[in-house]
Amino acid sequence: MAFHYPNGTPYNNHEAPKSKKQVKNQKSIQFGKRGMDFEEEINKSNAFYLSRNIAVVHKKPTPVQIVKVDYPSRSAAVIKEAYFRQASTTDYNGVYNGYYLDFEAKETKNKTSFPLKNFHQHQIDHIQQCLTQNGICFVLLWFSSLNRCFFFSGEELITHWSEQENTGKKSLPLSIIERKGIEIQIGIAPRVPYLDAVWQHIQSNKGVAFNDN
Repeated sequence: MAFHYPNGTPYNNHEAPKSKKQVKNQKSIQFGKRGMDFEEEINKSNAFYLSRNIAVVHKKPTPVQIVKVDYPSRSAAVIKEAYFRQASTTDYNGVYNGYYLDFEAKETKNKTSFPLKNFHQHQIDHIQQCLTQNGICFVLLWFSSLNRCFFFSGEELITHWSEQENTGKKSLPLSIIERKGIEIQIGIAPRVPYLDAVWQHIQSNKGVAFNDN
């Protein structure tokens, strides 16, 4: 099924458009020896947090407008084409320990850097708006080829996004992510314990207004 942004641009979730060969070669994200989808594991982690009254975090629903439907039989309908009614912001939001959380989950097969083209200006604008209200904003970066996951703050993302025009750098080097971010060790329950990194980020910024960039 084809999805499109409001301006008609085809939608690809999480990462920049891939060739058909790349899509075929990467049907799943590898967590160790298990084929797992990164977003699915975040959803399961959120369910774990919710069941234990640790946090209430959900994936944001995105309204779509259906424009083409096939009816192979009277009792079945297949959506063939749809458009997002509005540009998406970020993947998840919720509340944790009195803090508003808003974050995006992204993945890449690159081993040395994370392409900034995986993000869109409207997402950066949204993150900035949430930071202005002292929300906790971040991205979860999954390096599928390395089996490594990182928490990277919205403040840092905006800084490097804004520097693109001056530096010409179109990606975040892994070395910077290692230094400026927080690595998340993949576990069992929850599989992606990102709230540990969120709390570390909160503690390291105590007494500092989150919208002071």
